[in-house]
Amino acid sequence: MPKDTYIPCLLQLFRQYGYDGATLARISEATGLGKASLYHHFPKGKDEMVQAVMDYLEQWLTENVLPSLQGKGTALEKLHRMCDRLSELYEAGQQPCISATLLLGSARDLFHDRVQARYCAWITAVAQVLVDAGLDRTTAQQRGEDMVIALQGSLIVSQGLNNPKVFQRSLQQLPQQLCRDLDA
Repeated sequence: MPKDTYIPCLLQLFRQYGYDGATLARISEATGLGKASLYHHFPKGKDEMVQAVMDYLEQWLTENVLPSLQGKGTALEKLHRMCDRLSELYEAGQQPCISATLLLGSARDLFHDRVQARYCAWITAVAQVLVDAGLDRTTAQQRGEDMVIALQGSLIVSQGLNNPKVFQRSLQQLPQQLCRDLDA
């Protein structure tokens, strides 16, 4: 099978265990591939596996989340569409964010630049929606950052409390919070 077949499984493993905890033994067991087969598909080992997962997520965000912020509709409608797609990605708050797990432990230095670039692109896209709706650029940028804070924080709290409703509530409130003071 092509290596792309294993990406969803790897995503789940790295979400659940982080970089350090997703051992080759766990990966082998979850994928059904022996270590030799893993290295056949991913010659650079776990680093390449994580890079493949990040490529997959970046493509998903580029194809699903960022387009939801473009096109027709008010800023509020666009942000609601974005939140709907994020709910899908995080299974309504039942799945943790892989970015958070990759920024912990030994993986931080390995993947920080990619996580940072993804956050920056996302913040910029949200800020542009808010600027187009009439908000000044500085405030729009800060609200884009607030969006990431709210989402990441609610995902962490949802995981900590084992209660995905925290994330769901945050997603429901987020568009109105970002659009406050706007005729969006």
